[in-house]
Amino acid sequence: MEFSLRPLMITAIAATTLASSAVAADMSDEAIAERIKPVGSVYLEGDAPAIPVAVAGPRSGDTVYSNFCASCHGAGVLGAPKIGDAGDWSPRIAKGADVLADHAINGFNAMPAKGACMDCSDDEIVAAINHMIEGL
Repeated sequence: MEFSLRPLMITAIAATTLASSAVAADMSDEAIAERIKPVGSVYLEGDAPAIPVAVAGPRSGDTVYSNFCASCHGAGVLGAPKIGDAGDWSPRIAKGADVLADHAINGFNAMPAKGACMDCSDDEIVAAINHMIEGL
């Protein structure tokens, strides 16, 4: 059985030719302009934004809980009081709503400040607390 490099060489040359023509097709002025265009834009306060921004308004306690709190308060991670569990929440509720809000907003023990929801307002954090203790 003889082994010949000729078919391998022909295949390599054909592949190189096709690959180089594919690269050349992307070298048009339009393709280059598309690749180097700015990713975003900057506007100063008072200028109108390029894309209108809709104000979302405050999030509900359920939304904040689902997006930021459930990972710990759903399972009681690191001693976090579980949602709807009166035994977990009773000693905390006894300290008062202001203490609960302060601990949630500023952090306490393993609880990070605002539960790591740094764009949540204080009112949204309080709404999440109220959602977790609702019905107790």
